[in-house]
Amino acid sequence: MRGLTRTADTLGAMVLALIWVAPLLFAFWAAFHSSSDAVNFNVTAPWTLDNFRTAWAGAPWLRYFMNTFILVTVILIGQFVLTTLAGFAFAQVQFPGKDVVFVLVLMQLFILPEVLIVENYAMVSRLGLFDTILGVGMPYMASAFGIFLMRQAFKGVPIELHEAARIEGCSWFGILWRVYVPLARPTYLAYALVSVSTHWNNFLWPLIVTNSPDTRPLTVGLSIFGAPENGVNISVISAATMMSVAPLLIAFLLFQRQFVQAFLRAGIK
Repeated sequence: MRGLTRTADTLGAMVLALIWVAPLLFAFWAAFHSSSDAVNFNVTAPWTLDNFRTAWAGAPWLRYFMNTFILVTVILIGQFVLTTLAGFAFAQVQFPGKDVVFVLVLMQLFILPEVLIVENYAMVSRLGLFDTILGVGMPYMASAFGIFLMRQAFKGVPIELHEAARIEGCSWFGILWRVYVPLARPTYLAYALVSVSTHWNNFLWPLIVTNSPDTRPLTVGLSIFGAPENGVNISVISAATMMSVAPLLIAFLLFQRQFVQAFLRAGIK
């Protein structure tokens, strides 16, 4: 029975994996074939790069890539700073109402980002950051998930190291920088992977807060490129999609072992 159950679990996992990856496989197939050959699954049809040339010439993709890279970098730096300070405070600093404040922070995990779009839009407009990369990234810099993750990582640091640093005369920031941050590197890497992949693919908020190609990320540029009024060519759209997701796919294929190890060390289930 155990062997039969294991076989069923393996087959079920393979079926689910195939269902999950099927849209990506179709996009890959369509990107290298004409629309008629892609839709009809003509296996004898010749492969072509014309769809990529057409897609690249149809939109300022280089600018979109640069905007996306700057966006995820700005968000990640802001998150690292804020989550590190907040996580350290909740883990090692004693102040009145700490548990209550931490519970309020965790409540953010139960609020969908879409619920706050109107308020975030008003805030960004009041700050004069509408249609800017900083305006797109600012609402995501204070991450409840990141604060919780850093708090758990910092609470796992041996208290002896903290006390030894205090004896040596380190300030609070010195202890944080020299003791806690180096020991939490796997956690930082795991969180960085989650943050970059999430905000690389974020669509709704950037769509609302950007109006020009100078600030649009890849997801918004791809949606405009594939809009019905621009003509629907499934092969060209698939080529543009593959260009958009290629950096994340390449990064995962090259560093998949480090990805898995980082999540295991960070304790993310």
